[in-house]
Amino acid sequence: MAPERRKDTALLAARAGRYREYAPPPALRRHFSRFWSHALHGGPPAQVAIVPDGYCDLLWVDGRLVVAGPDRTAAFPVLRQGTTVIGARFAPGAAAPWLKTPLSALVGCSVPLADIGWKDTAEFEARLVDCPDSSDAMALFGRLLEEAARDADEPARDAAVIFAAADSGRPASGLLGRLGMSERQLRRRCHHHFGYGAKTLERIRRFQRFLELCRKSGTMPLARLALEAGFADQAHMTREVGELSSLTPAAVLGQLNMPRPA
Repeated sequence: MAPERRKDTALLAARAGRYREYAPPPALRRHFSRFWSHALHGGPPAQVAIVPDGYCDLLWVDGRLVVAGPDRTAAFPVLRQGTTVIGARFAPGAAAPWLKTPLSALVGCSVPLADIGWKDTAEFEARLVDCPDSSDAMALFGRLLEEAARDADEPARDAAVIFAAADSGRPASGLLGRLGMSERQLRRRCHHHFGYGAKTLERIRRFQRFLELCRKSGTMPLARLALEAGFADQAHMTREVGELSSLTPAAVLGQLNMPRPA
């Protein structure tokens, strides 16, 4: 289905069920920026939009460990209602060394961890499948990742610097001297660690700034949202938000400011 036919009909993943974030254990904070859980409500399935954020996640879902690669635009997965997904969001520059896979190979994909050839997958899945509930699974998930971290390669520091620049609205090209890279090297590093080039990463992180402003500033006019998020103007924001989420800015603002169900 084309994005134009989805416009304003999809539900942002943050609004579908109960989503919570947790700080990872201290031993994992250089590898993972967040742990999270997402419990989907029961009832008829909704068309859920998972929007791009520049990250790669390791998921425990339906009895399997899965790598959710970075997205360029919104994904619309088929989600079984009542499912609880547990995730660990890789820190910038950590996923490719940990997985020993360039993220350019995972863009727009959800891949079983076993298919990537990660040696501990079967053992970890066998231990997780016996957990009686999601809180126990989250705790064990963290402990298993701590075990794996002992042999994991260190995150790439230059990738973290590139991500921080995009996150703050500064073009990564301004870091070339600081990083000692050419434009070609920067492009290769971005594709390896984020799945796409610096310009795409900058677009996605600007979109995420827009989402954060929507959560915090429910009464802010759209033109002001565009300015604060770093878009050239409201028309630019409307185009970019539509391409990345399938929704209009007004629809996103409305969803993120709806009262949450009890």
